[in-house]
Amino acid sequence: MYKIMPKPKHILVLRFSAMGDVAMTVPVLRALTTQYPELKITVVTRAFFRPFFKDLENVSFYEADLKGKHKGVLGLYKLSKELKKLGFDAVADLHNVLRSKILKLFFLEKKVVQLDKGRDEKKALTSGGSFKQLKTTHQRYADVFEDLGFNIDLSNPTFPKPKALTEKLNAFISNKSFKTIGIAPFAAHESKMYPLEQMETVIEELSKDYNVILFGGGAKEVALLNQLETKYNKVTSVAGKLNLEEELILISNLDLMLAMDSGNAHMAAMLGKKVITVWGVTHPFAGFAPFNQPIDFALTADRTQFPLIPTSIYGNKFPEGYEKAASSVSEAVIVSKIKAVI
Repeated sequence: MYKIMPKPKHILVLRFSAMGDVAMTVPVLRALTTQYPELKITVVTRAFFRPFFKDLENVSFYEADLKGKHKGVLGLYKLSKELKKLGFDAVADLHNVLRSKILKLFFLEKKVVQLDKGRDEKKALTSGGSFKQLKTTHQRYADVFEDLGFNIDLSNPTFPKPKALTEKLNAFISNKSFKTIGIAPFAAHESKMYPLEQMETVIEELSKDYNVILFGGGAKEVALLNQLETKYNKVTSVAGKLNLEEELILISNLDLMLAMDSGNAHMAAMLGKKVITVWGVTHPFAGFAPFNQPIDFALTADRTQFPLIPTSIYGNKFPEGYEKAASSVSEAVIVSKIKAVI
């Protein structure tokens, strides 16, 4: 006779990085705790991501200080001792990397399920062996919880209401009589970005009819976005001026977000915003499209010009000549799509 394990009452969720991947856990956890209100969740991730989980019911946050006291194997052992005091009875490893695997070795007495990244399917997609929609990352996360006994329906999501804007945040919306579009033109790799000279044309055109708020970070990005802010009416930049929690409040008040295959797209999607994305050498078929967005909201590079797309999952590998693949999406297509959606 097999022993039937009781369903967990408290699940430890591991996902340490990156921003977009952590943001993608949010709609899944919201659906999970809405459909199973008796379940308790503790998310273990970096302190920076705490604001993502602030408003989720029955979800607690625990900081993994992976560059400080939890660094290395000894640090992960310390983290495991701290976490055991929380009284969880199962582990959902939504990362499945070396750090999470080491950490799980200290939880041998617990039920542990780890993410299936679908490496073989993704390798086939990027090598040209197949070109089809793979399972979404959101569904892969949901599958982990299904293996723990919780079948999650992601088809009818709920989202938080927009947060009230403070006086500081209100200042970034130029004219209250116009709708407001967020634009996040940067990504981890240039091959995932829309060329900035073309993006400027998009910004100029959109600023005629909408408020435009520019998002970015890092000294170089701040400088570039500040230049754009000074050139066009109804365009403001928040780069370097807000913390993550303030950015999320502002994003929750947008009418639409235009972004690359990047973390900003996933932050907007987790808040229930309409998200138009522009894709370079990556492709939504790999499963990283923003949550709950129609497929035609993803504007992809022309595969007749660039037939090897997707060249990689993360945009870090591509053949010569593919650096500006996203430029094959015309400015007019982006502007007309936004106007149709908004």
